[in-house]
Amino acid sequence: MTNREKFSGVFTALATPMRDGAVSYEDLEALVAHQLKGGINGLVSVGTTGESPTLDKEEHIQVIRSTVQAANGNVPVYAGTGSNSTAEAVYLTKQAEAAGADGFLVVAPYYNKPNDAGLYQHFSQIAAATEKPIILYSIPSRCGIEISVDVTARLFEAYPHVCCMKAAEGSCDKVSQYVRTLGSDFAVMSGDDALTLPFMSAGASGVISVASNLVVEPLVKMVQAANANDFDTAREIFIKFYPFFKAIFVEPNPIPIKYALRRAGIIQCDSVRLPLVSLDASNQDLIHSLMDTLDIS
Repeated sequence: MTNREKFSGVFTALATPMRDGAVSYEDLEALVAHQLKGGINGLVSVGTTGESPTLDKEEHIQVIRSTVQAANGNVPVYAGTGSNSTAEAVYLTKQAEAAGADGFLVVAPYYNKPNDAGLYQHFSQIAAATEKPIILYSIPSRCGIEISVDVTARLFEAYPHVCCMKAAEGSCDKVSQYVRTLGSDFAVMSGDDALTLPFMSAGASGVISVASNLVVEPLVKMVQAANANDFDTAREIFIKFYPFFKAIFVEPNPIPIKYALRRAGIIQCDSVRLPLVSLDASNQDLIHSLMDTLDIS
């Protein structure tokens, strides 16, 4: 199986359900069951949507372990193990591998803003700690830096299991650069629901999605159609759900999607951890209206 085949389709950036200040593993199991019922292609545990910044290390690994158990081998589970500390990222990667993760999502180091030489060394040490696939994650709006095409190409050449990019730079041009420079076996996945179809037209093979926490089957169908070059079908679905893609980022992720999941009855509580706070009442009305209009339940 090529890397593009391995990273094709819709992978859900899972929310981490919480109740009374603690992770709700019962709700997490229900959320994973909803994913499997909808035909999801893969799961990503404890990324930004999973509130990784406010999970302690023990919770972080237990959420991964519980997600792996709930998935029960039906789909691959990739674990968010990035950090702005190289040593911590290596530690989390090793622990996540021991917990059963099939691979890892590793975000660019945030706040300390390393240059390309530092980025290469950072990711190299993580890659040397595992033989399982690594998805790099470039999201300059959160990290203050992006992962360059040059660094990505050097890593892919030195460590062939660094084989996918979650592209959240907002640029079709950057996706085209990845595809042209790294070749047909390096996979690119959209990191933004609202750009999935444009990115796929430039060569991406799928999306690591927030929206698919709730809307699973239509998005799987959309990406399957795009990968089959049936862009008429893909465009129809994309345009239909585009307002929802935008609405779930009306406040910081994952506040809106957790609210939508609770309203749909997938999880029992939409709690988030400080410094995030509950969805504003006016935006609750927006989510209600869209869910009713789009028949999302």
